Amino acid sequence: MDLPKRIELIEVCPRDGFQNVHDIIPFEGKVAIIKKLAEAGFKRLEVVSFVSPKAIPQMADAKEVVAAVRDTLKAHGVRTVALVPNAQGVETAVECGINELTYVISVSRSHNIANVRRTPEESMEQFKTLIQEYGHKIDFRLALATALGCPFGEEIRTERVAEMVQFGLDLGCKEISIADTVGMSNPKRTYDLMNALTAQFGADKFVMHLHDTRGLALANTLAAMQLGVHKFETAAGGLGGCPFAPGAAGNVAGANLCGNGGGQCLKGAHAAVMLFAVEGQIAEHSAHTLTEAADLNKAGLDAVPQADSHQQKDQNVVGQVRVDAAYSGIKRSVQFCDDRFHSFFLLHTVSPTAGSLPR
Repeated sequence: MDLPKRIELIEVCPRDGFQNVHDIIPFEGKVAIIKKLAEAGFKRLEVVSFVSPKAIPQMADAKEVVAAVRDTLKAHGVRTVALVPNAQGVETAVECGINELTYVISVSRSHNIANVRRTPEESMEQFKTLIQEYGHKIDFRLALATALGCPFGEEIRTERVAEMVQFGLDLGCKEISIADTVGMSNPKRTYDLMNALTAQFGADKFVMHLHDTRGLALANTLAAMQLGVHKFETAAGGLGGCPFAPGAAGNVAGANLCGNGGGQCLKGAHAAVMLFAVEGQIAEHSAHTLTEAADLNKAGLDAVPQADSHQQKDQNVVGQVRVDAAYSGIKRSVQFCDDRFHSFFLLHTVSPTAGSLPR
């Protein structure tokens, strides 16, 4: 199996993960976790989304969070990424010194309307306008939501995805994110789509954003890797979801990409072994510390509920757990990671400051 020699993981938990936590996370907790993720060696972090606090209350303190972590991220050479839905969000991001902006358009018409109350065509026109006005000030990338499946049953045609990829590249985007927004894809579907896209545009243009609703995010990751795709978005502890698709699970956890023992990654590709040092321990150690359970949903974070019934039932109990206690546990876990970080990399002869790691 021919896999990429280098893999880059882009950590999105502070945005995609946090926004799906029902209770408001303490400001200090957000800042502490973002700083630790930066210290772990990530070179790109999606730290916030600049959206209306009415839509996503969790992001009401986005400007303050960015200001609080700016020096730490700069010191560690981290490029900051933020999601924006409109011109106001772009202006705020520019003011805050964000490096890259993600603009999301759903391939699915019905999902785009549910998400932003616009058709995909209307969103494309807005994106074009934003790049014309702000493209000289900040880097943009286009994220294609529901590219691998629509929760409302709408057919997603490969040809349409390719048209939207071409649209983004023509506007000057250096990367296009291909999102399995609600975790509907399977390895064959992922391979078929990415085979067509990489044949037409090359693998370097793509970032994969894969959710794990059906437990197939790892298999989908490997399917994309087989085609040379080498950039993946992950979320600490597997947090995340889609506000407009109840039951969708979070993003693939970097801990799972690396494996739980000895930093073994997906069969031959040292896919960001660094994630074992932070995400692996957050996903396992903090949850064990708080609840002796295997996932963060049971740690009181109240993320978007999973599809299976026992987690739905657990939410009634979990919702009573205080978020500050949960994040206290995560901070203890991050410290645990930090303590083990350098010894782990000595064992595996990998530099902990590398943004992407050699095979």
